[in-house]
Amino acid sequence: MDLATIIGLVVCFGLCIFGIVFGKDFSVIKNFLDPPSALITFGGAFMCMLASNTIPEFIGGLKAITLTFKGSAQDVPSVIKKIIDLSNVARKEGLLSLEEAAGDLDDAFLKKGILLIVDGTDPELVRGIMETEMVSIDGRHRSKISFWEDLGAMGPAWGMIGTLIGLVNMLQDMDDPSSIGPSMAVALITTLYGSLLANWICAPTSSKLKVRNGEEMMTKEIMIEGLLSIQAGENPRVIEEKLKSFLTPAEKAAMEAAGGGEADG
Repeated sequence: MDLATIIGLVVCFGLCIFGIVFGKDFSVIKNFLDPPSALITFGGAFMCMLASNTIPEFIGGLKAITLTFKGSAQDVPSVIKKIIDLSNVARKEGLLSLEEAAGDLDDAFLKKGILLIVDGTDPELVRGIMETEMVSIDGRHRSKISFWEDLGAMGPAWGMIGTLIGLVNMLQDMDDPSSIGPSMAVALITTLYGSLLANWICAPTSSKLKVRNGEEMMTKEIMIEGLLSIQAGENPRVIEEKLKSFLTPAEKAAMEAAGGGEADG
């Protein structure tokens, strides 16, 4: 569970409510609830996204928001430790012994790399295959990020459309004072709804998805470098130091405090 996402979204919502009711009472909230405005802004934005994508892409893009509420799936120190363990096995028993070790791996990307090495694949070809898969994964992730960035752009645009609709209705019925209020409400609230969709939902979602993608890409880069180092027969301690260069100083200190990768000399 990613507490940062939950706390951020909840506090943002709370601040908006506080701004609305400050100096008043909670009854004023109903002034900010307008079904036509919501229909124009949210309905228009989401249906435009549907028109811009296939149905599976649209559903997949919406589902991506759930990733922002989950904690990071990448445990880089554990990945480094696993690679060091594999390098120790390869150093003692040879590369072919890694085939049995690969059976215990949960990560499909790392397992694929190990099997390529065991099969005696040329190092440059191993790198090419692994990097091609990494680029493919990155592309899929970026399509989800782009979905939320585009939806964030749609929000204010449809809020402006709602504003124009409300202003046109208001100007056409200026002789009827009772219609001015509702028309003005649509004109202003659609802009508010569009801004909320873009800045409260879409911007944080796309940003967090970028962070998650960056974490996964770095983890896979570590795997590739580690696998190629194992294939090259490098000393496990050298491999450990090489892979630790991907870590922040705090992560390095934590890993060393936990015992590092326990590389054999």
